[in-house]
Amino acid sequence: MKPARVFILAVAVVSAGLAGLLAMSITGPTVVETAEPVIEREPTVNVLVMAKSLPVGARLSADAIRWMAWPKAGIVDGFITDEARPDAATQLQGSVVRLPLLNGEPVRAEKIADASGQILSSILPAGKRAVSTEITVATGAGGFILPNDRVDVIMVRKGEGKTFNTETVLSNVRILAVDQQIEEKDDGSKTVLATTATLELTPDQAKVLAVAQQMADRLSLALRSIADAQEPDTIAADYLLSGGSRPAVQLIKSGSIVSSDGETKTGAMQ
Repeated sequence: MKPARVFILAVAVVSAGLAGLLAMSITGPTVVETAEPVIEREPTVNVLVMAKSLPVGARLSADAIRWMAWPKAGIVDGFITDEARPDAATQLQGSVVRLPLLNGEPVRAEKIADASGQILSSILPAGKRAVSTEITVATGAGGFILPNDRVDVIMVRKGEGKTFNTETVLSNVRILAVDQQIEEKDDGSKTVLATTATLELTPDQAKVLAVAQQMADRLSLALRSIADAQEPDTIAADYLLSGGSRPAVQLIKSGSIVSSDGETKTGAMQ
């Protein structure tokens, strides 16, 4: 190739490069714009919830409840919203807690009772009766029985000679309340003593307990495990009302357990 042509070709290449650089400097760098996704928030409704945990029998106070934003799609029947009841936080103050309420839990109408009612009658389920019986530390599981615990009611009666008859007249019944008194000792210390336990009973169970209180030399409450809460709680010694024959019972004679026919079982009571 002739030197003249090579020179012309080189000049053309350099000119093209310079033209490209000039064009880039005029137009500036290329900017790629990206669209950010739009996130739509789910609509919410203010729901009345617990600001702290309360046990059965406690009363709602201003610091115990508050409004909380709740997803509208998660609202179920029974929730108290500011759309339906804007004054609920004020109106419900003083209401009685019928079932335990935990911090952050929505307040539901079925878990509270009208503030105008008496506390015990407010927490008593429909169809049930509240019946009290006297207890002592010895007959009340050492004073460890508390409201909402489950107990068996055991009747102890004297038999012939040195024997005693024991019968479970009520089974797995719920304690509604325990009346306590403060006893001050000589050294100035104070002890809380339970004197009366109020039981949640059916009408028939209430009759059985009334009869047992008249027949028994002593009534004792046997504390049940919390795992027994789902077991039937309407069992009662109905034969006490009819005067019919009673089931086999244990007899305690000189510290040993004997059967109802008088036969002594091996081993003394533990």
